[in-house]
Amino acid sequence: MLEDNISCQGNILVIDDRPENLRLLSVMLTKKGYTVRKAINGDLGIRAAYAVTPDIILLDINMPNIDGYEVCKKLKANPQTKQVPIIFVSALDQTLDKVKAFRYGASDYITKPFQIEEVSARIENQLSIRRLQETLETKNRELERINLQLQQEIHSRSAAENELAKINQKLQTLATVDSLTQLANRYHFENFLAQEWKRMRREKSSISIILCDIDYFKLYNDNFGHQAGDICLQKVAQGISSQIRRPADLVARYGGEEFVVVLPNTNSEGALKVANNIRQTVQALKLDHPYSQISDVVTISLGVSSTIPNSDQSTGELLTIADQALYKAKKLGRNQAVLQLI
Repeated sequence: MLEDNISCQGNILVIDDRPENLRLLSVMLTKKGYTVRKAINGDLGIRAAYAVTPDIILLDINMPNIDGYEVCKKLKANPQTKQVPIIFVSALDQTLDKVKAFRYGASDYITKPFQIEEVSARIENQLSIRRLQETLETKNRELERINLQLQQEIHSRSAAENELAKINQKLQTLATVDSLTQLANRYHFENFLAQEWKRMRREKSSISIILCDIDYFKLYNDNFGHQAGDICLQKVAQGISSQIRRPADLVARYGGEEFVVVLPNTNSEGALKVANNIRQTVQALKLDHPYSQISDVVTISLGVSSTIPNSDQSTGELLTIADQALYKAKKLGRNQAVLQLI
């Protein structure tokens, strides 16, 4: 039980060159439940402090070879003993002596002759302060650990969110973009058309559709192969896109060799002009097509429809009319654009 009590009270190092002072302090403090170690001079005191770090040091000033001020200076310069409270116990009672002691790093100053009650009270006060400091340091280290852990978790979460965003972007691209031509796919086209149809109906403005079909593409594919056919589709897609300059417009792959263009806020005259520009651009690509029955290069036929949406109409009707116009363009000899209104 005594050892547990001593452990709780604290480990005290007394440094004094007078044996009688060492004995007196040792006896009195041991009775109070402290573990006491003694050093007869400054050099031994420094070694003892380095060997086993005490909880508190009682230090005399006037000692041979190395005085208490120098001992305090050395102990405060060492990281191992820097935080150990040092109480000077000295017969020097001048204010300048005390000021000098505190300047060297002393935590307290007791003037000889002393009373054990005063010494005990000063020691317990410094130990309480030190325990609070250690508790604060422990809490700060724990807080730093928690903060570091939180930062790591935030970083990990941020990285996971970025990765998820990339995956979502890829999924969005897969869901809305045709992998071959990099145009909008049919799913995206249908959603876009429905949205713009409602907007044009509210604004009472025109919306136009252009359906494009590569002339005799099956013969091209059959004779040149699917790889060449894919390249042809990509170049035609680029040609069509080059003529669609407004951000509000959309070019999509409708299926196979068919493409579709949505032109909000565009009347029939404007849509027909865009269609003819597309037709001329594709022909100007000069993609060899010796198997075509109307030209020696790749050409396209286009069907155009336009309307101001109302509650009695639907996007399906607009597409049907465009498809009829495309059929008519093919019947008339292909490589041309035909306009048909609802």
